[in-house]
Amino acid sequence: MRLLYVHHAGDVRETYQRLASGGLETYYAQRYSMDSYAALSKMVDEFAVLTSMTDEPYDEVLPNGVRAIGAGLARGADSHTMIELISRHAPTHLAQHPIDQTVLRWVAKQRIPAITTFANTLAREKCGFPRNIVREAKTRRTARALNQDNFRWVGSYGINSSRELARLGVKSGKIIPWDYLIDSDPGTFTAKQCPHNRDYFTMCYVGTVSAGKGVAEMIEAIAILKARSFNVKLKLVGPDTANFARDHCTQHGVRESVELLGLTPSDTIEPLMNVCDLVIVPSQHDYPEGFPLVIHHALRACTPTIASDHPMFTSHLQHRENAMIFPQKNAVEMAACIEQVLTTPELYESISAASHATWKRLHLPVKWADLVTRWVRDSEDDRQWLSERCLANQHESIASA
Repeated sequence: MRLLYVHHAGDVRETYQRLASGGLETYYAQRYSMDSYAALSKMVDEFAVLTSMTDEPYDEVLPNGVRAIGAGLARGADSHTMIELISRHAPTHLAQHPIDQTVLRWVAKQRIPAITTFANTLAREKCGFPRNIVREAKTRRTARALNQDNFRWVGSYGINSSRELARLGVKSGKIIPWDYLIDSDPGTFTAKQCPHNRDYFTMCYVGTVSAGKGVAEMIEAIAILKARSFNVKLKLVGPDTANFARDHCTQHGVRESVELLGLTPSDTIEPLMNVCDLVIVPSQHDYPEGFPLVIHHALRACTPTIASDHPMFTSHLQHRENAMIFPQKNAVEMAACIEQVLTTPELYESISAASHATWKRLHLPVKWADLVTRWVRDSEDDRQWLSERCLANQHESIASA
C-alpha cells in the first residue's frame, strides 16, 4: 500500500524539523499529527503527505519514515497542479483533507481507494441566480462522487459540517464526524467575573487575517466603540502578511487599539484568551468553517465569545447563553454585543460559567488519525467501529464516547 495524504496547509517538513529540534507547536495538535504520520508510515509500504501551501516545492523522506511532499503553491492553491502531483506519485490509496471539489471528482473518476478527513465545509453564503444554481449543482456533483464505492468513508470535522454533506446528498451511513480535541478535560481555568473599573477592555482574535474571516468588520467595530468613548484593545494573533489588518486599522483610525502579535506558540493561546475579556470570531458565511479551534480554546479559557451567526456555529452557540451572536458582516451589531456583555455583569458571568459544559458537548469519539488508521488496518472490528460512529448512528456514537 502506497498511501498519500493530501493537505492544503501546514508544511510537514518544517513542522517536523521544528518539533524535532525542541521547538514549540504553532498550531494545536501539531505533535499529535506528526506522531500519527509516523505511526501510519509503519503500517504501509509508503506513507506520504502532499501539502499544497508550501513556500517551495520539495520531496524528501523525513527521519521518521514519512515522505513529505511540498507543492510550493503558497501564493495560491491550484487544483490541476495538485492532480498532476497526485498522478505522478501514483498512490494505491488516498486520504483527502481539504475540500477541493476538482480533486475529489478526479479521485472518484480514477477509482482510487480513498477516504476524506475534511477540516472545513462547503461555502454557505446565499447568492443570486444563476450563481447559486451553479454552486449547488457543482456541490451535488461532488456529493455523487463521494458516494462512489472507492470513497469508503467520508470523514468531516464536526457534526454541522457532516450534516451539510448529508444535505447535499452524501450517504449518512458513510459520513463520520470527527474532531481535533485530543484533551480529555477542559483544563484548569475557571469561570470569570465581569471586568469592571477599567480604562479599556481587551479582546483577542486568533486565526487567518482575511476578509472572509470578518477581520475588517471586527476592526470597524472597534472604531464604532471608540467613537462612543467605549475603549477596547484587540490582541490579534495570526500572520498579517498582506497588511490587511494594518491597513484597516489605519483606515479606521484605531492603529493604537490593535496589537498585531503574528504567529505565537499554541500553548500560549489559552492563557492569552483567559487574561483577555472577550474572544472575537467574526467569520462570514462564505468562509468554509468546520468549527474553529479558536472557539474550543475560548471555551477552555472561560472567556466569553463574540461570534457571527455562521451556520457552523449556531447549533452549538446560543445567543446570551454560551456566547454573544451577531449577524455576519455587521460591525454595528458586533459592537453592540461587545458593549452589552461587558456592561452586564450577570450576562458576562453566566456565559463564562457555561464554557466548560459547552466544550464537553462538542467532544466527538473520532479523531482524524482514528479514521485513517482503522481504514488502513481494515479488520472486521475496525469496520464495525467506524460504522457505529457514522452520522446515521451519531446519537449512539456520541453517547458512548
